Amino acid sequence: MSKPVFVISCAIDTYSGYGARSRDVVKAIIELDKYEVKVLPQRWGNTPFGFIEANPEWKFLENHILPNPQLSSQPEIWCQITVPNEFQPIGKYNIGITAGIESTIAPAEWVEGCQRMDLILGSSNHTIDILRNSKFEKRDQQTNQSMGNIEWTRDGEVLFEGANTEVYKPVKSNFKLPDMKEDFAYLFVGHWIGNTPIGEDRKNITLLIKAFYETFKNKSKKPALILKTTQVGASYMDRNELVKRIKAISSTVNSKNLPNIYLLHGEFTDSEMNELYNHPKVKAMVSLTKGEGFGRPLLEFSLTNKPIITTNWSGHTDYLNPEYTTLLPGQLTNIHPSTANGMLLQEAQWFSVDHGHVGHYLKDVFENYKNYTDNAKRQGFHSRTKFSFEAMKEKLDTILTQKLPDFPKRVELKLPQLNRIELPKLKKVEVNG
Repeated sequence: MSKPVFVISCAIDTYSGYGARSRDVVKAIIELDKYEVKVLPQRWGNTPFGFIEANPEWKFLENHILPNPQLSSQPEIWCQITVPNEFQPIGKYNIGITAGIESTIAPAEWVEGCQRMDLILGSSNHTIDILRNSKFEKRDQQTNQSMGNIEWTRDGEVLFEGANTEVYKPVKSNFKLPDMKEDFAYLFVGHWIGNTPIGEDRKNITLLIKAFYETFKNKSKKPALILKTTQVGASYMDRNELVKRIKAISSTVNSKNLPNIYLLHGEFTDSEMNELYNHPKVKAMVSLTKGEGFGRPLLEFSLTNKPIITTNWSGHTDYLNPEYTTLLPGQLTNIHPSTANGMLLQEAQWFSVDHGHVGHYLKDVFENYKNYTDNAKRQGFHSRTKFSFEAMKEKLDTILTQKLPDFPKRVELKLPQLNRIELPKLKKVEVNG
């Protein structure tokens, strides 16, 4: 019996959050063994390709990648894993999978994209809620007359991004940090996008650096801060630009006795990231993020049973239990003009953390670390049992079983075997003129 054809368009071979999400979803659908899975690779912004080649455990995906981007026929199921404005209904049933938005309003083009699909799977409750609540009035560009509302009214579900617990787990780390003299380090992981004023970038790295300097300046005993970050790639120019930004922030602090910040730059494999997380000098993860559709590094780091300090808003609050992690308070504020773009609207808001709480908890986790370790282990157990890849795959199977229609079965046409027909032999007739 033939299986429904399931074509997935996604950034499967890129070093990006959407790349990781794509690989997990495709792997899960393959392992369900209910569909004929085909993949159309796409790029993701300026992030580099080559993840599959560098990670041999993912080589099996190449067996499902279509050599030609042109589809020979309409698939039963069409799926796109990307931002919603790119969604297009190609199949008999169409699924859009997105991490969504970091702010309080999704663009109108995103809402229209969701409306084109039969089913939207968002990474978090935050994603689904913002897409549902973003509504616009559509007007004629020439007459300015109202043409009705733009809103998403079709089907949607939350499908969290499950972590691979076979990779992300407590291990003895062989990761080398040869130049770091400190025995206690905070770790941040994420892209540093845009050169904005302090406290206005999406991941809020600028404020983290400033707060770290201010909290531990002039102290005799200081922790370190490790920034595992890039802008868009692993080039020397990219690294040098980030070094300049860090130095520029340090110049705003009134002290010559500052704690050390170390920059880890470039692309790491999954196992290398896990060894970094497990390094004995890496004691906690910190992120002052303005907003997350999900926030994969926070989930992956939690599986090492180490403390986490982050903000109390958006996608990561689905899996970070406030009893086990330090979720910092703050308020929603307008997006700065330097950050606004086609995805982050000027009229939208996102989270601004309370500065006083940042310094307090950076200092307290450093000085009273043991007070946080038991709850970190509880968070690790919570993440391991509720937000694993296997749990995600099980939920995906349930959603697809409930939502997909019954497709007509593809039946191979078999003609009956015909016997060879013997024609009678004709006699040659000679005609005499």
